[in-house]
Amino acid sequence: MTSPGSDAAASNVEGVMPVKEAMPVKVMPVKVMLVKLGGSLITDKRGSEAPRPEVMARLAAELAEGLPAARERGLAVVLGHGSGSFGHVAAAEHGIVAGLGDDPGDERARRLAGASATQGKAAQLHHLLLAELRRAGLAPFSIAPSSALVAARRDPAHLAAEPLALALAAGFLPVVYGDLVTDREQGVAICSTEAVFQAVTGALPEQGFRVAEALWLGETAGVYDEAGETIPEIAAGPSLGAPAGAAATAGAAEGTDVTGGMAHRLETALALAAAGVPSRIADGTEPGLLARALAGEEVAGTRVVGSGPGGA
Repeated sequence: MTSPGSDAAASNVEGVMPVKEAMPVKVMPVKVMLVKLGGSLITDKRGSEAPRPEVMARLAAELAEGLPAARERGLAVVLGHGSGSFGHVAAAEHGIVAGLGDDPGDERARRLAGASATQGKAAQLHHLLLAELRRAGLAPFSIAPSSALVAARRDPAHLAAEPLALALAAGFLPVVYGDLVTDREQGVAICSTEAVFQAVTGALPEQGFRVAEALWLGETAGVYDEAGETIPEIAAGPSLGAPAGAAATAGAAEGTDVTGGMAHRLETALALAAAGVPSRIADGTEPGLLARALAGEEVAGTRVVGSGPGGA
């Protein structure tokens, strides 16, 4: 006699279709908004291991407020944050910006220990922010670049994007950060959140997602001109360079920074704009700005767009 749970039994019961193997669920293409919380915003980069918990708590609350509105606009969010006075200070102290080097013996051991310490400090800040996000009622999902991204001469060479895509599809808030990653040429490399975002933008389309816009939050109201006024819009040109006035003011960040501060952020925003992804560089110290931006409201700052019609 056929068992009740078998396909054959099911097919013999009138009106019941045979049991079939479940088909994988196809994820429909979804637009993604990248949001970076700068290291100078969530920490004091003039010190060492100096978090700003009250700022992180406020930004977490604004994310909780604004994410439903972003979803209504058809946007999923990938959150990123800088390493601030945690990873940057450790990287500078241990001298690993150029990698592990070729020195044998004690020097090699020292650099290995320094690389491990730097990775640990970056993760330490990451978990402080994750805790604030959970306290705000969110469901963050950590995507550590050190476990997902490989560099070659400091540039991202490969990103395993499927975990990120699955986290998005499940409804998590994926969170990436500036981290220390393995490097094919120099052993290890500092990988900024900007570099991670560029890698994410390139890798997500194969997973059914498309980065549509980016928001960069720091301590300034955008990019300033030589008179100290916010430049309202910068268009990416053929050389991807910033206008002279913007380039002159987008210098290194205040405090310890091993990746380039505002200049690096603007360079990345220009590269994304040239690829069809507009950005806004804005002041994260302004209460409510993040929530409004997630809702699609126009916020103050510098918009970075492509050079084509309509900023494409």
